[in-house]
Amino acid sequence: MIFHDRVEAGRALARALREEPDLEGAVVLALPRGGVPIAFEVAGELRLPLDVFVVRKLGVPGQEELALGAVASGGLVVLNEDVVRAFAIQPQEIDSLVARERLEIARRESLYRGGRPPLSVAGRSVIVVDDGLATGSTMTAAVRALRSQVRVVLVAVPVGSHTACEALRGEADRVICLAAPEHFHAVGEFYLRFDQVSDAEVTDLLARAHVGA
Repeated sequence: MIFHDRVEAGRALARALREEPDLEGAVVLALPRGGVPIAFEVAGELRLPLDVFVVRKLGVPGQEELALGAVASGGLVVLNEDVVRAFAIQPQEIDSLVARERLEIARRESLYRGGRPPLSVAGRSVIVVDDGLATGSTMTAAVRALRSQVRVVLVAVPVGSHTACEALRGEADRVICLAAPEHFHAVGEFYLRFDQVSDAEVTDLLARAHVGA
């Protein structure tokens, strides 16, 4: 399954979600930045409110592309203990990384929402959307951070590795993954257009969703 762009993927995802239970009163939460254009289409098609849920990867010092964990909106930290042990990462190093990323989360939330308060998700169903799952670590952090606040967590992505999609089924109440191939290299290979999403685009889409709510 190849999507032309995130807009087409979002519309396809919305069609798959239409018959899901627990949509009444639900909130769509996008993982920025790539998940926002897809979530914008989902929220519009299903006539649900849209917000962001910011998750920041914690990179191994000196090898930042390798994740040792993640920190999510609300402050929850999820660590990959195998990576922490393998690289002998000290607690003070982790604390420093977490503090830096919490500041970045606060900055992005303020920027993206344009001063609007976050949507209340307490006791509601949430649909957490991204443009794809490679390892699934970012989405896992989001689900775990939301679990104690919400009634139902539904993960929705156009594509993801088979391993990541299956692992998320043990974390979320339900997982909608339109394509979950065994042979998976990168999310971008399932899109003809996979341009980087800018902060300005995220801010614009959230503002448009807010006006249309």
